Amino acid sequence: MPMAVNTFLEEYDFEGKIIAPFCTHGGSGLGSSVTDIEKLCPDAETADGLAVYGLRADQAGEQVAEWLEKLGLYGENQDREEEIQE
Repeated sequence: MPMAVNTFLEEYDFEGKIIAPFCTHGGSGLGSSVTDIEKLCPDAETADGLAVYGLRADQAGEQVAEWLEKLGLYGENQDREEEIQE
């Protein structure tokens, strides 16, 4: 992850929050980002991430929508927040 992201995650309290990592890449996918996020924000839930190949980012709209819907953060399944608060 870029150092700016590390600094951001270190400086804010993510307790009880959901972190949904996503990135574009040139071949490395999410790399160690998920593990790094879990170490920096142990009181947050880290959702399944999404890695989009950079050369195909302009064609990833449907992929992003499906990922967000799977997480319950978009579309018909936007009940994720209600589940967490129960």
